[in-house]
Amino acid sequence: MPAASPILTPSRRWARRALLWVAATLAACGSGESGPNPATGAGAGALRLSATAALGEKIFHDPGLSASGRQACSSCHDPDAAHAPANALPVQPGGVLLDQQGGRQSPSIRYLDTNRAFRFADDGTPTGGFFWDGRAASLQQQAGEPFLNPREMANASKADVVARLSRAAYAADFRALYGDDALADVDGAFRRMTLALQQYQLEDRAFHAFTSKYDEFLRGRATLTERERRGLALFNDPARGNCAACHPSAPGSDGSLPLFTDFSYDALGVPRNAQLQQNADPGFFDLGLCARAPGDLAARTDLCGAFKVPSLRNVARRGSFFHNGRFATLKEALTFYVQRDTDPQKWYPVGADGRVVKFDDLPPVYRANVNASEAPYNRKPGDAPALSDSEVDDVIAFLHTLSDGYQP
Repeated sequence: MPAASPILTPSRRWARRALLWVAATLAACGSGESGPNPATGAGAGALRLSATAALGEKIFHDPGLSASGRQACSSCHDPDAAHAPANALPVQPGGVLLDQQGGRQSPSIRYLDTNRAFRFADDGTPTGGFFWDGRAASLQQQAGEPFLNPREMANASKADVVARLSRAAYAADFRALYGDDALADVDGAFRRMTLALQQYQLEDRAFHAFTSKYDEFLRGRATLTERERRGLALFNDPARGNCAACHPSAPGSDGSLPLFTDFSYDALGVPRNAQLQQNADPGFFDLGLCARAPGDLAARTDLCGAFKVPSLRNVARRGSFFHNGRFATLKEALTFYVQRDTDPQKWYPVGADGRVVKFDDLPPVYRANVNASEAPYNRKPGDAPALSDSEVDDVIAFLHTLSDGYQP
């Protein structure tokens, strides 16, 4: 592990490339061309799944593997909602009776196939990993944890999961694939179950479809509207939206389509969410990266308050935003980005001394970790926001082009 150091601002790595990209893109739009034409990438249409992936699909949709008998992987990662929740709850219910509220928003699990285990990049930037705090090293490990989480599928042990698996309608498929005695070995059966879930996510194109309007634009088969083009320019502009600092919009150097995340972490100072039961305790704080299990980053107090940068693909289909689900609309989330520092009283409570308590979902000692140096956060109360209300709407129009399933 490298020596402790502040999280390096991603915009310093991205700003030059973003400027070149937006200039080239808008020049192409203005000339009547369709912009860069990267590799075609995965298209629509299902491929035949392997036996392992087909088994994983059955497991993914089976509520019988939960203690309640009513919650499957697909309950929080609904294919019809871009593999995110189909509701607008800030966090999802779980537990033996489905009466336990989760602690964090359930993110979409699309476009994770190229993600890797958590690591520190050469410049010291924390990168990769699965879940909001990067604690899982693979899709397989991520798939296994909800089965044993008391606030999710709530099985008491791996043995309980495997017992339920042995009673599933597809148990014969499991034995046919792994052997007649495969379900007798609890650890082995649990491992194979999670491997099947991983394989399903790797093979099913719905998890990485690349079928948005923006993908078609990059392929030269669609044209952005004037508002969408303005939104793209603001999204990329390092002095305005600066979204591309953490959510790159340009094709990769190999022509690969952008994922709209750099898999890094950032501390944004999202306001405390009073809807979360865990926040009824005024002494409780979700510290994110520095507090993750098994405590390997506890000494990195500079990482407290940092959470994973999610992909913005399909973001316009979400019903809640940020790790704590604090905002319920995309308009509110983007407005927070650009007005957090210019109008803090709009987002944070006022203390007994009459001062606004900025970054109230972090203990005072960690509030200095919040990103306050790069746009759009580099402003003071009374300054003009980085984006006007109509410009926020332009960015939202662009974000709608990132939804899968575009039909010309």
